[in-house]
Amino acid sequence: MKVLVTGSGGFLGSRIVGQLLARRYDVRGFGRSPQPENAARGVEVVQGDLGDAYAVDEAVKGCEAVFHVAAKAGVWGDEKSYVTANVTGARHILAACQEHGVERLVYTSTPSVVFSGEAFEGANESLPLNPHNELSPYARTKAIAEGELLAAHGKSGVRICALRPHLIWGVGDPHLVPRVVAKAKTGRMRIVGGGGNRVDLTHVDNAAAAHLLALDALNHGVAGGQAYFLSDGEPVVLWDWINDLLRRAGGGVIEKRISIRAAYLVGSVCEFVWKGFRLSGEPPMTRFVATELSKSHWFSIDAARRDLGYRPSVDLSAALDDVVADLQSAR
Repeated sequence: MKVLVTGSGGFLGSRIVGQLLARRYDVRGFGRSPQPENAARGVEVVQGDLGDAYAVDEAVKGCEAVFHVAAKAGVWGDEKSYVTANVTGARHILAACQEHGVERLVYTSTPSVVFSGEAFEGANESLPLNPHNELSPYARTKAIAEGELLAAHGKSGVRICALRPHLIWGVGDPHLVPRVVAKAKTGRMRIVGGGGNRVDLTHVDNAAAAHLLALDALNHGVAGGQAYFLSDGEPVVLWDWINDLLRRAGGGVIEKRISIRAAYLVGSVCEFVWKGFRLSGEPPMTRFVATELSKSHWFSIDAARRDLGYRPSVDLSAALDDVVADLQSAR
C-alpha cells in the first residue's frame, strides 16, 4: 500500500512514517522541508505547501491512503496563515483524495476543537465543535477543518476519521517539554490557579500507533465520519507533572502562583500590546493559555479503545526518564 503522510518531517509525522515503514508500506512524505532523514530511510519526499493546490494534488496522486498530520500550530499569529495552512490545506487534501480515488483519510485534529473556556473532566466525543473560538486561531481553524472533513466522509468514496491527541510529548518533542523547561529557567513561570487541575498527555509513540489503528479501522469499515480523543489514559495533575519533570532535569520547581483572573488579565494586556505594536513572536501569556493552564481538560478514550482497539502501551515513567536524558545530552 502506498501511503502519504503530510507533515512527515515533524514530531508526530516522522513517528507515523517510522511505524508505516515497519509494516513495509510504501511511504511518501509531504512538507516544506527536504527531510533528508526520511529520504535516507526510503521515503519518497515531496516538497510543497498545503496552500498550493497543485503541490498537494501531486503529492496525493498515486496513493491509496493519506494521513493528514501537517498543520500550523501555536497560540498566536496571523489569522490568514492559520486559515491557509489548516482550513485551505485540508480542503486541498480532500479535493485531491476525491480526484484520485483515495479511499482512506486519517486527519490529525486536536482536543482544542471543542474548547469552550470550561473545564473538561472525562468528557467524550459528544462535545460540539467550536469553530467560533475567539481566543485561539489554531483551535478555531482546526475545528473548521475537522467539521468539513467529517461532513465529507463517504462522498466520492473517501472514508474519513479524525484523531484528537492531547499534548503530544516524548523524545524529540520540539514544543511542550522544551518550552516548559526554558520558561521555568527564566524564573517567570507561575502556577495558574489552584494547581490541582488534571490534564491528558499523549506520548508520541501512542499517538502514532493510534493513527495506524485508525487506518486499519477504516479498512474494515469502522470509524468513518467519527472523531476520537487520544491520550495516555492516565490524566496527570499538570503542575505536579511539570515539577516532577523539572526535578528530574535538575532544575528548581515552580512554587509561585498567580490567580486565574490575574493571568487572564495579563493575557488580555499582552494580546493588546502585541496586536497594537505588531510585535513578532508569541506573547508571554494569552487568554487562551491562561485558561488552559488553570483548568482541567482530560477526556474519555473509551471510543478509541472500542472502535480502534487503541491501547496506550508506553511506560510513562521510563519515557519521562528518556526525555530528561535527551534534554541533558543536548546541553
